[in-house]
Amino acid sequence: MQATPFTPILQFGTSRFLQAHADLFISQALEKGQALGRITVVQTTGSADSAQRVQALAGGTGYPVRIQGAENGRTVNEEFWSTSIAGALQAGPDWPVIRQAIRHDVQVVISNTGDKGYVLEAADTASCLAADAPTPRSFPAKLLVLLHDRWLENPDAPLSLFPCELVSRNGDVLRDLIIQLAVAWGIDAGFAHYLRDTCRWANSLVDRIVSQPIQPVGAIAEPYAIWAIERQPGLVVPCRHPCVVVTDELEQYEQFKLFMLNLGHTWLAERWSKDGRPEGETVFEAMNDPLLRGSLEDLWEREVLPVFAAKGQGDQAHNYLASVRDRFLNPFLQHRIADIAQNHEEKKRRRFLPVVEMGRGIVGLEQPLLKGALAD
Repeated sequence: MQATPFTPILQFGTSRFLQAHADLFISQALEKGQALGRITVVQTTGSADSAQRVQALAGGTGYPVRIQGAENGRTVNEEFWSTSIAGALQAGPDWPVIRQAIRHDVQVVISNTGDKGYVLEAADTASCLAADAPTPRSFPAKLLVLLHDRWLENPDAPLSLFPCELVSRNGDVLRDLIIQLAVAWGIDAGFAHYLRDTCRWANSLVDRIVSQPIQPVGAIAEPYAIWAIERQPGLVVPCRHPCVVVTDELEQYEQFKLFMLNLGHTWLAERWSKDGRPEGETVFEAMNDPLLRGSLEDLWEREVLPVFAAKGQGDQAHNYLASVRDRFLNPFLQHRIADIAQNHEEKKRRRFLPVVEMGRGIVGLEQPLLKGALAD
């Protein structure tokens, strides 16, 4: 069993995204005395890559994050050293240590467990709650066991949880899943009240393109980054940082990202597919094609921005779109349109159709490009 100093922040997931996002923010805030404390990372999968990262992070010495791209019309190429991670554990062999720590030391839980992070495993049953039980397989079952241990030790001890998975209203979704699992396991109803009323589950939006890993640990990322967190009473935010925004308008941030950045990517994929463009074309290359960029600018200007202007969000939408242009024009980022084009029809439905529906009733708004793409 690995020994580690325990910290007020427990993080599930060793991804390079978190290394260049929340972990870097916390590191930079610690330098100014504006963070809750350092982080203990837990590897949740059996991945060999994750195991290598855990080994590299275990000593707590830090790792590099290289920021490369365009920001406000200038080229950025900087490197930072992140020291927020104090130690790293593996959920399997170190499970007793993690279970002990959650009872007293931890104040904040962060997670980023990938596309299948919320999938349950039939092998996880109420027997996982026993003191000598092996580590549960799924992340929700792991979290349930830990929260149950904390509740048994001190049913009044609050905890703030920050799921960073790319799920709309991720805090609500994870909370409801854990409550559903607790009911299925036959746990006392008082535990469900604890999950609902004492724990704070943050809905949030995370955004930063992390393009490459640095081996054995570290990452290369774009300048743009945001962690938009929905405000709620009693929530303990892990740090203060310019990229961490506590807001009453999380839906606006979600819509800006989905209907400008993601919609823009999907429009480039639409033209890439329909026009038979080069197989290896990147977003940067597409943005440097005058005709293709012109069609995207027309789409944004004439069919998307008027929707936000009608909601009284025109200035904010223009400002956000300026940051999107910088991101699309990042000369360091090799973002292949062929990758964006995966599941293209579903992406069109999720990104084009709601904008058309929001545009109905706006006088003079025709939206021919979006409607034509949906009709194909």
